[in-house]
Amino acid sequence: MFNIASLIIGFTALIFTLIAFLPLLGWANWLIIPLAIIGAAVGMISRGTSGRNLNLFVIVIGFVRLMLGGGIF
Repeated sequence: MFNIASLIIGFTALIFTLIAFLPLLGWANWLIIPLAIIGAAVGMISRGTSGRNLNLFVIVIGFVRLMLGGGIF
């Protein structure tokens, strides 16, 4: 059950991450990354790993986008 919740959070964060790739919307990654961290925490509780891995992927994409846009470093 936790894996399904983590997958739902992960897909929601992934959709918002794809929207945040548009110019002038990179600031949204500051909201998406904590959402994906919560999803990864929920995914760690479950036995399945797909939800956790999806959220970790979204976190990496968000950090890369923030670094490219000058939001980090």
